[in-house]
Amino acid sequence: MARHIMLRLYDMGHRDFSGYDLRGVDLSGVTLIGVNLAEANLTGADFSKAFLTKSNLNGALLNWANLSFVKLSEGSLENADLTKANLKGAFLVKSKLTQSRLSGANLNAANLRNADLAKANLCGASLTGINLRGANLNGAILSWANLSAARLSGASLEGADLQNVNLTGAYLNGVDLTGVDLSGVNLSEAKLSGANFQGANLIGTNFTQAELQGVNFIGADLTSANFTKASLHNAQLNWTILSQANLTEADLRGVNLSGAKLDNCEFNHSLQLSNNSLEQYACQLPINTNNVNHRKAGVNLNCSLSWS
Repeated sequence: MARHIMLRLYDMGHRDFSGYDLRGVDLSGVTLIGVNLAEANLTGADFSKAFLTKSNLNGALLNWANLSFVKLSEGSLENADLTKANLKGAFLVKSKLTQSRLSGANLNAANLRNADLAKANLCGASLTGINLRGANLNGAILSWANLSAARLSGASLEGADLQNVNLTGAYLNGVDLTGVDLSGVNLSEAKLSGANFQGANLIGTNFTQAELQGVNFIGADLTSANFTKASLHNAQLNWTILSQANLTEADLRGVNLSGAKLDNCEFNHSLQLSNNSLEQYACQLPINTNNVNHRKAGVNLNCSLSWS
C-alpha cells in the first residue's frame, strides 16, 4: 500500500490496518495515532519521527524497520519482531513489549520508562544511554547487550539473562539483583548505591570506580572481583567470598566484613576498618605481623595481604 493511500484512509477514519502487507512503506513523520497494525508485515518500513501514540503493533513484523525518534508511548508491541530495527531516540514510555524480539536492535538514547519488556529478547542490542527507569525486564534476555550509561533505577530484572552485558557507567541505584549472575560483567563507574546483590554470582566482575555506597553484598561470591577505587562506604560485605579480589584504593569506611573470606585479597592502599577488629573476620592475622599496625580505634593494613 502506498503512503498517500494509507494516509487518505486514516483521514477518512479508517484505523484498522491489521495484517496488511506494508513492507518497505515510507511513513516517516506521519501522524497515525491509535492505529491497529497488529500482525502487519512492516519489514523495512520507515516510521522515523512518526506519531504512533497508543497504536497496536502486536505480532507485527518490524525487522530492519526504521523507528528512530518515533513517538509510541502507551503503544503495544507484544510479540513483535523488531530484530535489527532502528529505534534510536524512540519514545516508548509505558509501552508493552512483552516477548518482543529486539536482538541486534539499536535502542540508543531511547526512552522506555515504565515500559513492559518481560521476556523480551534483547540479545546483542545496543542500549547505550537508554532510559529504562521503572521498566519491567523480568525474564528478559540481555546477554551481550550494551547498556553503558543506561538508566535502570527502579527497574525489575528478576530472572533476566545478563551474561556478558556491558553496564559501564550505568545507573542502577536501588535495583534488586538478588542472586543474579553478573560474573565477569563490566560495571566500572556504574552508579549502584543501595542496590541489592545478596547471594549474587559476581566472580571476576569489574566494579572499578563504581559507586557502591550502602550496597548489600551479603553472601555474594566476589572472587577475583575488581573494586579498584570503588566507593563501598557502608556496604554490607559480610559472609562474602572476596578471595583474590582487588580492593586497591577502595573506600571501605563503615563496611561490614564479618564472616567474609579474604584470602589473597589485595588492598595495597590502606584498609581502614574503624571500630572493628580482625577477630570478626574469617581470616587469620597475616604471617608477617610486622605489616599490621594495631590501633585502639581499629586496624590499618598497609600492604597486599595473603592470609593462611
